[in-house]
Amino acid sequence: MFAYILKRLLQIIPVFFGATLLIYFMVFAMPGDPIAALFGDKPPSPQLLAQIRAEYHLDQPFIVQYFYYIVGIFQGNMGVTYSGQSVNDVLARTLPVTARLAIMAIAIEFTLAIIVGTISALRKGKIFDNTSLVISLIFLATPIFVLCFVAQYFLAIQWGWFKPTVGAQNDWGDLWLPAIVLGVSLFATSMRLMRGSVIDTLNQDWVRTAYSKGLSRRRVIPVHTLRNSLIPVITNSATNFGVLLVGATVTEAIFNIPGVGNTLFHATQQHQGPTIVSFVTVFVIIYVLVNLVVDLGYGLLDPRIRYV
Repeated sequence: MFAYILKRLLQIIPVFFGATLLIYFMVFAMPGDPIAALFGDKPPSPQLLAQIRAEYHLDQPFIVQYFYYIVGIFQGNMGVTYSGQSVNDVLARTLPVTARLAIMAIAIEFTLAIIVGTISALRKGKIFDNTSLVISLIFLATPIFVLCFVAQYFLAIQWGWFKPTVGAQNDWGDLWLPAIVLGVSLFATSMRLMRGSVIDTLNQDWVRTAYSKGLSRRRVIPVHTLRNSLIPVITNSATNFGVLLVGATVTEAIFNIPGVGNTLFHATQQHQGPTIVSFVTVFVIIYVLVNLVVDLGYGLLDPRIRYV
């Protein structure tokens, strides 16, 4: 186990350098002058532009800029935005908000997927199964911004169950509505995975053997069936967690959540290279670590899995 964990941690090194180099190159290749864009329709003097570019090393070749960035990363400094803010401070302010939203959304998705998927598998071909499959297709086909506006209008404005927007407070209670929207939008895929996995597990010889030994349904389903059916759902939920950390831009914009998605969107518009690359770097590391934890959890669910 230790050798496996060490090998997976060492994999972060090439992933880190590959991801940061690729993203930095893409930001470097973006058209336009981010410094000139800061001044809008009133461009400053060429001397001032040259001074600011030199301050951010924008007058240097791409590889030199990347070297300065990597040196700063290993010194704990992710750089400074073109507006003068520390990227460390921006990340510390926005990441906890998006992390709370992602955790709540994944918890909702995972719970719904297990409950609905298991019941659908146990009642295969019946009304509940057919209805859940139709509903999952509806959620899969509906764009996320439509779900956001519908939930915001009915659940918040018309019925008053939630706040319509989050704003600056963004504590756990304020994030329930966007978390529900994200969780429901993601649960359809996980539910179908859970349903298929449970059906496949129920057809295994060792499940029939458990029944033949006289074990009750209440014993076989939770202990033998569900435990061995969770791996696909856990894998999908881990992937969704990484996606939510960086990809909930539309939801954060509609519900006015000051999180990572909004920040990255505005940073991309303004060609804020240090912000974009630093955020992506952190997310790459988080994504790799989350998948490592998930892989280690497989052994708890299925003792047949060995780590080499």
